[in-house]
Amino acid sequence: MTTKLILTHEVSRLGAAGDVVDVKDGYARNYLLPRGLATPWTSGAQRQIDQIRAARGKRAIANLEDAQALKAALEAKPIVVSERAGENGRLFGAVTSKEVADAVAEQFDKQIDRRSVEFPTAIKALGEHKATVRLHEDVFATLLIQVVAAKGSARA
Repeated sequence: MTTKLILTHEVSRLGAAGDVVDVKDGYARNYLLPRGLATPWTSGAQRQIDQIRAARGKRAIANLEDAQALKAALEAKPIVVSERAGENGRLFGAVTSKEVADAVAEQFDKQIDRRSVEFPTAIKALGEHKATVRLHEDVFATLLIQVVAAKGSARA
């Protein structure tokens, strides 16, 4: 059996907020609904879909040219994130998408949505790592993240 849902947040490999999707009952019941990523579809839910799409449109970078320019700027140089680390270079935790978004805002004076930053694997060590960020529906930037030891950590 499948369940018809409205996504309230972007879900990788499924869709963006406001999309109506059909998923298996277990996936809906055990993952999407408890985490607040989706709501059940009803005939009166079209108004909610319209509100989500309007909000997404306001947050999105205005046009494709701006997104292409931001992509070129972000891919030109690495984003430096400082984290506390132990003697062996392992972090006390992991680099989060919020930290990457804050570093972009600090270094490039541009805002990116932290929810659009995705890591292929969790960043838990010092060094260079890659992440992707969706800047526009059709524009993805590959970020080079340079993780350095913060002052006060064992490696600093």
